[in-house]
This record gives sequence, structure tokens and C-alpha cells, in this order.
Amino acid sequence: MTETTRIDFRTGLHALRSAQKPARGTAAYSRHVNRPAGRLVAAWMNSLGLTPNQATVVSALLSGAGIAVLALVDPTWWSGVLVAVLLAAGYVMDSVDGQLARLRGGGSKAGEWLDHTIDCFKTLGLHLAVAVCWFRFFDLPSDGWLLVPLGFTLVAAATYFGLILMPTLRPPAAPVDPASLPAEHPVRRFLILPTDYGLQCWVFVLLGWEAGFRVAWTLVLAACAAMLALALVKWWRELRALDSGTR
Repeated sequence: MTETTRIDFRTGLHALRSAQKPARGTAAYSRHVNRPAGRLVAAWMNSLGLTPNQATVVSALLSGAGIAVLALVDPTWWSGVLVAVLLAAGYVMDSVDGQLARLRGGGSKAGEWLDHTIDCFKTLGLHLAVAVCWFRFFDLPSDGWLLVPLGFTLVAAATYFGLILMPTLRPPAAPVDPASLPAEHPVRRFLILPTDYGLQCWVFVLLGWEAGFRVAWTLVLAACAAMLALALVKWWRELRALDSGTR
């Protein structure tokens, strides 16, 4: 397919079902909710002739709107639901751009740059908006609570940087048949669920309940920090092995 390929919804949906990225290593929400939703939207957008970059822009607008509401509106139950819906919808569209690109035979370097750049702004902007929200609107027991969203910003930045950098440091590998790999433990996708951006979006439904949201966000931070620590050790060992010529 080419960049201008436009096919009907059913044909596009069928093509996407056989052109998915491997699910291995993906957390439960992204695997079972976000990707299937993105597949439906991608097939529909392709039937209208829309492009991956247009999907990326829609994702940015939805996520940006959610972040703006979080930082600017006094938290209530309805604003929390609105933030969650906007962020989750933006996350669906973040899946759509890649699926549209695969449906059209591959993406572009400019499109990949746009996607990663917006993801970076979104990731850091969300946690900074939480800090702004807590500072402006929450009756915090102490100012020390502000270290939670600020610390989450650091964890999110380091995680994102590592995930982007590591594939560029690994040597090119021959294609591997996923069926030949050891079976993934069925519980793993749920154990890493707190690190799933999609789940984090829905934590904001608690925004109107200040104490509940503070505790929930702190627990999510703790889980993400623990997973980052494990990943850093793994990445370091992997790169040291590559440096020494052994794997």
C-alpha cells in the first residue's frame, strides 16, 4: 500500500489484524484495550483518507486538552473524569498513527520524529501538570507531597529516554519468529500494569477525591520507579556484555 491508499473499513480492519506489533512485553491495558481500540479507529480513519500525521496531531490535541484541564481547573469528580477520558482518547490516537502507517505500507522518518516528540511533551507535561494541580488546588498535609509528581517527572523522563535509546545501541538482529521464543508468563502483563500509560490515564477519575488520588498516584510512582530500577540494571548488563563481545 502507498501513502495515498484508501480502502474500506472492513478491508482495513482485516489487514490491521494481521499487521500488529508483537504483544510480548506489553502491559494488559495497552494489549487488550488500547491497541484493539486503536485498530478500529485506524481502519475508520483510513477509510476517510486521513494520514498517520493527522492522527498524531489529534492525539496531541486530546492529550494537551486533558493536561490543560488538570492544571487549570479546580479538581472535582467531573473534571477528573474529563481528564481521564481526554488522556485515554489521546492514547488511543497515539496507537492509531502507527497502525495507520503499517496499513499504508510503512511510516516516514518525519512522522516518527513527530510522534516521539509529542510523546515526550505529553509524558513530561502530564506529571508537571499534576504538580501544578497539587500546588494550586490541593490542601496538602505538607509541601513534601509535591516531590511525588516532581519525582514522577524524573522517572518518566529516564524511562522514556531509555526505551528510545536502547534500540539504537543494540546491533541489528535477524528477524525472530515470536513462536520460537519462550512463552511469556501470563501474569506478567498484569504485574507491569501500573507502568501502563493507559492505566495511569484512568487514575485521574479519582482526582476529585484528593486523599485517594494522592495515595494512588504515589503507589503508581513507586511501581514505575521499581520497574525503572530493574530496567536500568538490565540495560547496563546488556550493554556491558555487548562491549565485551559476549551476550
